[in-house]
Amino acid sequence: MVKYKEDRMENIEFRMLSLSRNQGHSKSKIQNLKSSSLFAVVFFLFSISFSFAQKAVPELWGTRIHDEAHVLKQESVDQLEKELKAYEDSTSNQIAILIVQSLEGDVLEEYSLRVAENWKLGTKNKDSGVLLFIAVDDHKMRIEVGQGLEGVLTDAQSNRIIRNEIAPDFRRNDYDAGVKAGVNGIVKAIAGEYKADEDAGMSSENIILLVVFILVFILIIGYAFYKELKSPSKGQSSSGRRSGSSSVGGSSSSGWSSSSRSSFSGGGGSFGGGGSSGGW
Repeated sequence: MVKYKEDRMENIEFRMLSLSRNQGHSKSKIQNLKSSSLFAVVFFLFSISFSFAQKAVPELWGTRIHDEAHVLKQESVDQLEKELKAYEDSTSNQIAILIVQSLEGDVLEEYSLRVAENWKLGTKNKDSGVLLFIAVDDHKMRIEVGQGLEGVLTDAQSNRIIRNEIAPDFRRNDYDAGVKAGVNGIVKAIAGEYKADEDAGMSSENIILLVVFILVFILIIGYAFYKELKSPSKGQSSSGRRSGSSSVGGSSSSGWSSSSRSSFSGGGGSFGGGGSSGGW
């Protein structure tokens, strides 16, 4: 009888111990589940806050020129709209312009690419789209190039267009002239007609040094020539001068023509991050 009671007590203790362990495991699972749920909620809230932090991409609204900063004259907007439509009709290449007041903390390259991808500039089979993006308060700009045009409108050419054509006018607050010059440079580069001067961005100090060097060189050569003429040990000598003329080709016209405005929409083109960024 005593043995039976002892066995029964051991069984009860064993069951209580097992139950206690099971409860511990259950609490651990509940805690793990709570931790996972909390992590999911935090990640979800972070994702939402990050998406709200990104600057919104404006709708295309059927136009190529979007001046949200209101820095262009209306006649410039109308002229660019007509010229870019005529250019698209003759080449199927789509060029659009977006001018904003500020990036609002967004990254220039990321935002410009989002706009180009959202607007789907260029035809789907050629990816022949270009976006000229300008952020006025940030003094930043970018030329975003569709994948089909990266071979002709290269990163280097895009940088020269920004540096040599657009930035000088922007520094004078002449946004109309800068945008027109930039668009003209883009069109010429795609046609293989854009020839930018590599040294157009030389500083005034470098130009002065170059001029001084040339003058000193001319003086040295002139003095040596003068001594040669006055030398008594040599007979009379004659010297001939060769004269040549060089001509600099004028700028070629873009061949744009005016046409009436019509609804504009992206053709399904894609972008791969080609282009260049700059400032003024």
